[in-house]
Amino acid sequence: MKKVFLLTAFVLAAVPSMAQVKYVVSGTLADNGKLVYLIDELTEQKIDSTVVANGKFSFTGTADKDALLAVRARSSSWTTEFFNDGTPVSINLNDSTLKGSQQNERLTRINYEMEQPRKRLAAKVANLTREEMEARASELSDEMNKMIKEQTTIACNTFKDDRNSLIPVAFAGYYFYDNGVEAYDALMKQGVVFANHPYLKKMRDEVEEMTKPKDGEKTAFIGKQYTDLEMADPDGKMHKLSELVGEGKYVLVDFWASWCGPCRAEMPNVVEAYNLYHAKGFEVVGVSFDQKKEAWVKAIGQLKMPWLQISDLKGWQCAASPIYKIDAIPDNILIDPEGKIIDRGLRGKELHTRLEKLLNK
Repeated sequence: MKKVFLLTAFVLAAVPSMAQVKYVVSGTLADNGKLVYLIDELTEQKIDSTVVANGKFSFTGTADKDALLAVRARSSSWTTEFFNDGTPVSINLNDSTLKGSQQNERLTRINYEMEQPRKRLAAKVANLTREEMEARASELSDEMNKMIKEQTTIACNTFKDDRNSLIPVAFAGYYFYDNGVEAYDALMKQGVVFANHPYLKKMRDEVEEMTKPKDGEKTAFIGKQYTDLEMADPDGKMHKLSELVGEGKYVLVDFWASWCGPCRAEMPNVVEAYNLYHAKGFEVVGVSFDQKKEAWVKAIGQLKMPWLQISDLKGWQCAASPIYKIDAIPDNILIDPEGKIIDRGLRGKELHTRLEKLLNK
């Protein structure tokens, strides 16, 4: 029994303990009787809850030092985040403001700025019927891309301008999605103030998981020879993948559609990669899951894609779907000069990193 106790004590001593810091949260909200939650953003668990009384609520307790915490009223889309840095915070959920440490006040201002593009888009679609939304799908998709770009720019600027505080941690998801998960290693090497924050690692892992194919049937294609496809270009001329594959080039077969917001958001990144590496032996073939030719052709022009585009205009019944197990877009496969599929689902900076290793030898 004594040996077991000593072993347990040794194991516990070897596990690093996080310093606990007291949090004091006071708040105001006009909705009396409404439930308000205190949330740990790392675990996504509710730490505490309380009911608004006389327009006020409060929380006190302890949590890990510098933990990213959040307050949210039930059925509300707005979340007020703050770092548990030892300074009490006063939160006004009526106007989305916070008073506390300089760091937490700035975090709130940036979060508010991040929310504005989403609010503008939400206002545009609030009173649209489903039919109206479908009729304006291309316009709304462009608006969504604009929103994502604005939010990503704010996040990336925060990593540049606020790197001597913990603030960038709260926007790590946007940052890694735009810069690739390799950016995490760079931050660790640079030893920035927030490098060891656990939420940073969590976001890095979540983005990696999100940008990698999750279906074993999809990843099973890697290492195998490609299967040819034949479809028409916008002028009705038939083309095969084999026109480009096997010609000594790396070919990205990009599965997309004009109505797909994430596809359109990703396309400037693919265009940039094409411009950088085309002369070095990189080709792209777009395979569209569109059904309406007019929307497809319009999107090709809007997104300024200079490569071969083909489609059978059958939507999800596209011939590529069963061949490559495509049940979500954007998706892509990268084929080497010998016709072997060497990667799948490359997006953002991950595509650039892969091509740089292959073509900048």
